[in-house]
Amino acid sequence: MKYEHIVAEVFRRPWAILPEKLKAIVGFIAFAAAGGRLSKEQVEAIQAGPRPRANTPGTVALIPVFGVIAHRMSAFSEISGPGGTSIQKLTETFRKAMEDPGVKAIVFEIDSPGGTVDGVPELAQEIYDGRSKKKIVAHVNTMAASAAYWLAASADEIVVTPSGEVGSIGVFAAHEDFSKALEQEGIKVSLVSAGKYKTENNPYEPLSEEGRASIQAAVDAFYGMFIKAVAKGRGSTPAVVREGFGQGRMVLAQDAITAGMADKIATLDETLARFGVGTASSAKPMSSKSMDMLSRELALYE
Repeated sequence: MKYEHIVAEVFRRPWAILPEKLKAIVGFIAFAAAGGRLSKEQVEAIQAGPRPRANTPGTVALIPVFGVIAHRMSAFSEISGPGGTSIQKLTETFRKAMEDPGVKAIVFEIDSPGGTVDGVPELAQEIYDGRSKKKIVAHVNTMAASAAYWLAASADEIVVTPSGEVGSIGVFAAHEDFSKALEQEGIKVSLVSAGKYKTENNPYEPLSEEGRASIQAAVDAFYGMFIKAVAKGRGSTPAVVREGFGQGRMVLAQDAITAGMADKIATLDETLARFGVGTASSAKPMSSKSMDMLSRELALYE
């Protein structure tokens, strides 16, 4: 029963993420619910993956946006992939960079399939508003999909590494019906509730038309917010974004430039060099205390 409850919670909110990534997350939930655990070697291999960089010395703050984006990353510990990004912590980091008089420009290094929509519109607006105060660049290295592109589009400019891709503009939600599986196991769930819609869209019975309509309304609302934010950030119109920015597909670097979804093609080192900063690998290492705190925010993925 634990599995059904967790899946229902994962599907509870609309997602702005690559569908295959959400499928992988649900697959990991099933793996964990069945008693599966990562081996010590698997954990060590994951922990050897991407790590957020410290602020680059000088006038540029290099801020990582890696892995699945979630409002509170702890809610998806062990299922969201190495380097998962908490919107709360990302917002705090961005605000500190904006308030730091020594930081003249901010570069988001993005490699994310997207994530939940929670908190994304608010941070995207803060990034957009910050453009009048400091130069803000979204450097895609190598993926900015869905919620990640929502954030990137709010920056002054989007730079994509030559092998990078952007897009997946869209929102979706899912509902899983476990009623037949439970019936075959001889299990009948009785829900006792107060409030007409309190148990609407539960996973123990088929989705009703009224329930489907409520989910569709939420998806449409967030999609509208997504489209408007991208149009504003990119200096375009909602109609152009809806019809010409990939229509939910990922777009490779050169095609993204042609479509108006990005501005330049360059490596991260080339982007930093524009601001007189050395290579990304020369960034000052984080202290062990900072790394320990940050590691608790990094998720594990099978």
